[in-house]
Amino acid sequence: MNFLFRYLPFVAAMALVVVASNILVQFPMQGSLGGLALADILTWGAFTYPFAFLVTDLANRRYGPAVARRIVFVGFMLAVVTSIVAPPLLFKAGWIEFETHADRLVRIAASSGAAFLTAQLLDVTVFNWLRRQSWWRAPIFGTLAGSVFDTAIFFTIAFSATFAFIGPGDAFALEPAPLLGMFSVETMRWLSWGLGDLSVKLLIAVFALIPYRLIAARWMQPAVAA
Repeated sequence: MNFLFRYLPFVAAMALVVVASNILVQFPMQGSLGGLALADILTWGAFTYPFAFLVTDLANRRYGPAVARRIVFVGFMLAVVTSIVAPPLLFKAGWIEFETHADRLVRIAASSGAAFLTAQLLDVTVFNWLRRQSWWRAPIFGTLAGSVFDTAIFFTIAFSATFAFIGPGDAFALEPAPLLGMFSVETMRWLSWGLGDLSVKLLIAVFALIPYRLIAARWMQPAVAA
């Protein structure tokens, strides 16, 4: 209970980011960029999820890696639960047009949980290695490493035929299509989805240095976690 009240801002922020991301990931981004149809490679969740790394890094900066890992486990539990609960609720509310079957939800939850836990714990480790260097090195390199692993793990487990033993796949995701919907090279659609998702995460990682710097600069000395 003491942990919850002491670190409530980080817990609340992580909960907000994870729940919002697992809801917004159901909504493709409309519009086009050049010849690229954004709905083919991006959802709105790609813009909110990277802020989970910001929350983790700020918790690590303030209270150290042990507390940051606790925050990560809160996010992990929420990632698994909302991956299962959110799609059916959105479908029943009429906000999304497709219904995800229960066994498919289990696979999505497994991929979401595995990706989140691996990526965030990697972020904590890299951040801790670099925390005594220039202020920007720890958050940027931790987030970049975490983002790459998060994307690779999630899309591989969720869509690759290799992980069909976890649950049914998505036939549409496995069909060949032009890379990113615009190049002559054809590949499975889920690879383009992953590349689009990763591109946004990397851009947000750079942008997130601004709030990180503004918030962390107010802490003259990091607090010592109990």
